[in-house]
Amino acid sequence: MSAALFDLSGRTALITGSTRGIGKALARGLGAAGARVIISARDREQTSAVAASLRDEGILAHDCPFDVTDTEQVVRAVATCEAGFGPIDILVNNAGIQRRGPLLDLDPADWRAVMSTNLDAVFAVSREVARAMIPRGRGKIISIASLMSEVARPGTAPYAAAKGGVKMLTRAMCVEWAVHGLQVNAIGPGYFATELTAALVADPAFDAWIRGRTPAGRWGRVEDLVGAAVFLASGASDFVNGQTLYVDGGVLAGL
Repeated sequence: MSAALFDLSGRTALITGSTRGIGKALARGLGAAGARVIISARDREQTSAVAASLRDEGILAHDCPFDVTDTEQVVRAVATCEAGFGPIDILVNNAGIQRRGPLLDLDPADWRAVMSTNLDAVFAVSREVARAMIPRGRGKIISIASLMSEVARPGTAPYAAAKGGVKMLTRAMCVEWAVHGLQVNAIGPGYFATELTAALVADPAFDAWIRGRTPAGRWGRVEDLVGAAVFLASGASDFVNGQTLYVDGGVLAGL
């Protein structure tokens, strides 16, 4: 009985930014739980290759490349996915970028790029998917927030601002869409070893700081996020709404 709560068989999940890192791990995890997964990013060759590799693992996978920062592409892609692969039951807003630098020296173009990908796209893709979910009376929307939805470090202002926005947008979508049967939540990763953080992982001083600052004593592995994603995508979370679940090894628990 309890295992059935986490079974995603028969459901379709669209995961943005899913050709590598966290997005790819979540696609694999949702697929292993039974979902049909749609791999999405801008590069058609990469999305096709990742979908094929997941099919080789026994996962039902398709690909639908599009740019999350282009509203017209978003509208067309959601319609294409719904027509070709069935109703989207689960959306994972994972696409994201980072631009580091002191605020006084920050190029406004870098600020706009981070906001466009990390926050504006969550609004655009979620709204378009919700237009189809609401008439069906069900749907799961999961956005990847961050530890930096709560705290910041020098040089991370655009990222922290965008991820703080993701947390509040998650709440706003919940208060408008929960009545229609949608559950809208977020996952807030702490420090994870991915392509995006490779330079930080390779820095001995920063690596030591992270290990010392994290109660669990290590960097997160992308697989550590799968359980949270399956929970928020499944019937086990049907009365969980507007929340950000931090998966951070305990960083936010102490000073």
